[in-house]
Amino acid sequence: MSRQTTMDAETATSQPDGLPENARRLAIFSLAIGVAMASLDTAIANVALPAIATQLHTTPASSVWIINVYQLAMVATLLPFAALGEIISYRRVLIFGLFLFTLASLACALAWSLPSLVIARLLQGIGASAVMGVNTAMLKAIYPTRMLGRGYGTNALVVAVAFAIGPTMSSLILSVASWSWLFAINVPLGLVALFLGRKVLPDTRRATHKFDGLTALYNIVAFSFLILLFGDAAHQEKFTTLAMELAGTALFFALLIHRQAGHKAPMLPIDLLRRPMFALSVVTSVCTFAAQGLAFVALPFYFFVTLGKSPVEAGFLLTPWAVMVAIMAPIAGRLSDHYSPGALGGVGLSILALGLVALVLMPDDPSTLNIGWRMGMSGIGFGFFQAPNLKGFMGSAPPTRAGSASGMVATSRLVGQATGAALVAYCFMLSSEHGATFALWGAVAFATIASIASFARVVAVRT
Repeated sequence: MSRQTTMDAETATSQPDGLPENARRLAIFSLAIGVAMASLDTAIANVALPAIATQLHTTPASSVWIINVYQLAMVATLLPFAALGEIISYRRVLIFGLFLFTLASLACALAWSLPSLVIARLLQGIGASAVMGVNTAMLKAIYPTRMLGRGYGTNALVVAVAFAIGPTMSSLILSVASWSWLFAINVPLGLVALFLGRKVLPDTRRATHKFDGLTALYNIVAFSFLILLFGDAAHQEKFTTLAMELAGTALFFALLIHRQAGHKAPMLPIDLLRRPMFALSVVTSVCTFAAQGLAFVALPFYFFVTLGKSPVEAGFLLTPWAVMVAIMAPIAGRLSDHYSPGALGGVGLSILALGLVALVLMPDDPSTLNIGWRMGMSGIGFGFFQAPNLKGFMGSAPPTRAGSASGMVATSRLVGQATGAALVAYCFMLSSEHGATFALWGAVAFATIASIASFARVVAVRT
């Protein structure tokens, strides 16, 4: 056994193996509320943009910053918060994230102008990032080792369902109240999560190295440039703009890698990416969430434009995906406690790819049942992937680097979703009539690549 493996094993055995059952239930409830709020607010404001723009007397183009600033704040700060969690404990970072998110949600609800709302959304995104950056690592402290798969299944269920029902929930709230209630509803939920979290969330062993503020700054700027580049490239911005953003991305990633060279726990975990299982988990996650991003943005247009469904029907037809994810995620989580995460994820992603192919190849005038079973099949595949992928992610990192692994879980998900959304915009630039179909074929391609990468993890474990 290598020296590093010995150290990992000693660290793992020196900490309590999960919480007692009653405390565990309360802790996971607190964590689930935080994760659900952060996931919902990634998409929940999209539906309200026209109403917000009208009430705040701003243009639709300017109002898009309400969405963009939240996503930028999340992606840019995930890894710094994950690194900070390893040093000061995941519990402290999570409590801070819940507090800031709740306070910023109140500020969003009380915003009186576009600048005030954008600033509040920026703070809300930072709070969400603190929650999402360490939530997977916290699961390892909440659940005993033998039940980790179940914990990952619950987490996957919360993230997937929250992301899927976000637009529908937003529409329901807007049908009976103003847009400010989209944010105000987070306040009581956040207070409950904070109260429970302070009581039952476990403290975790802290690393001995110090937090590097300059490395965090390089990370924030690098990922901000990257997300801006994705969005502007999809909308075919001027070459000079794209060139500047590409140069900024390359420069700050180079500075980041140089700054953390030789560090025993780098913020951008290059050391973990040298582990085949971890690297393949990153590839699997990015490609899968790119496929999901492509599908969830393109499908409403596909139902509305290509199949001639009404907006209400289009929203209803997305439901089987979310329902099947809710059913399959806990099942896959339990199975991942006994079977290879790579094999389970590969099977799920193969089903997802086949479901997406079936959607693209539907007859010209499909019945609701014809569409429903295809959406359900895609949901089964996606739900079967998530928990095993989390198990593969976290299992391929040593216990002392659980924060870095947790940060990469969230970062790979958001980068994948941002990539998918940007590619949908590009597909519609290519063809307004067939853009949705092009995007769905792109989703098929990403799901297929993800399936291959997941199956490759079986070989990586054996070797």
